[in-house]
Amino acid sequence: MLSRSSRLHRPPDFARVFKQGSRAARGGVVIHWLTRSADAEPAPVRAGFVVSKKVGNAVVRNRVKRRLRALVAERLGDWPPADVVVRATPAAAERTWEALGADLDSAAKSAAAKKRRGGNGGVTPHRGRGRGRKGEAANGR
Repeated sequence: MLSRSSRLHRPPDFARVFKQGSRAARGGVVIHWLTRSADAEPAPVRAGFVVSKKVGNAVVRNRVKRRLRALVAERLGDWPPADVVVRATPAAAERTWEALGADLDSAAKSAAAKKRRGGNGGVTPHRGRGRGRKGEAANGR
């Protein structure tokens, strides 16, 4: 079981991982990974979980979330210091325990190996006024 210090709770923590971290998708999961320094204060690895209504009804969502929490807890000691958000896809409800574990391992390995996204959170810098739709000026004049 994941201890309280090993979980992400606050929305700003989730947002930071989504904006600044790398992402990898496999089968039933999408992992967002943000590597932290080795001397990280709260816990070496903190994990958060997102299971939307697209996955299924409340019973199915809670079952998927419990399975993902158990799978992450087993692997916590093997991962380098990071903040990790595990997002379940609708396919996660149909996956077996072994398949979900394999998806998690593969996605975590891939996301951890990717370079971190740019410091601007994926926002494209402003390039000037440019032209609007149908050749109009951007300010509508």
